[in-house]
Amino acid sequence: MRLLFLIALLGLDMCAKDETVAGFGAADRVWHLAELDGSPFPATATLAFPEPGQIAGEAPCNRYSGVMTTPYPWFDAGQLLSTRRACPELEAEQAFLSALTAMTEAEVATGTLILRNAAGREMVFRSAE
Repeated sequence: MRLLFLIALLGLDMCAKDETVAGFGAADRVWHLAELDGSPFPATATLAFPEPGQIAGEAPCNRYSGVMTTPYPWFDAGQLLSTRRACPELEAEQAFLSALTAMTEAEVATGTLILRNAAGREMVFRSAE
């Protein structure tokens, strides 16, 4: 009986593993957008994975957060919410948030996070650490 209980606990622990991009090396870092579609990004924007199933960061003007539940290597920035401050970089902000929600695939390498989609769009982030 004790053995069955132990096996059940181990099974629950395995089910709790984060299967998103965060669980494959993107967590515990702040990612800074370096390039958008092959060009240097002209403003400051970040992406982080504060908890399993969540994304958050700073767009050029506003903070944002959202849901991330798709398994790696897939990426789906769902249900994004953001603050509503105005600033001179609103055009860059719109480009960032639009691109982020269009990404469908992720790749994590040492210090680099690349998001891309089938249409050829790409976002290259560098780790702050």
